[in-house]
Amino acid sequence: MQRLLILLIAPILLAACATPAPTTAELAAKDDSLYQALGQQQGIDLLAGELVFRFISDTRIAHYFADTDLDRLEQKIAEQVCMLAGGPCTYTGDDMRTVHEGMNLTETDFNAMVEDAQLAMTAISIPEAAQNRLLAKLAKFRGVVLGREE
Repeated sequence: MQRLLILLIAPILLAACATPAPTTAELAAKDDSLYQALGQQQGIDLLAGELVFRFISDTRIAHYFADTDLDRLEQKIAEQVCMLAGGPCTYTGDDMRTVHEGMNLTETDFNAMVEDAQLAMTAISIPEAAQNRLLAKLAKFRGVVLGREE
């Protein structure tokens, strides 16, 4: 199942490299159906916590979070997901370019984070269709996260 999701998402990720990275505000949903499908604020907060837990537990990428304020990271992830999903939130964090600048993330690192995101969403019972919708929105940040956009 996860391999199928990765195969379905790969073209989206590749296409995202060819276009300038949008801001979180530009990607914010015009309706709140994804926000509802994610379980509204309570579900998004749960997802943010699960994501941070998985990121810091994943030996492939945990070192990127060694000096990170994890409570703040969880809060900013929740804000960003809420806003992207059409919820009543405003993302107050730095733009994705600034956040990931100088990290030198690789394709392998990025793929590990996508895998962790899928596992986190599955662990808290987010429906597969909602998972795919959220991953498609997040995939648009791929190029800037990997430092491949000016």
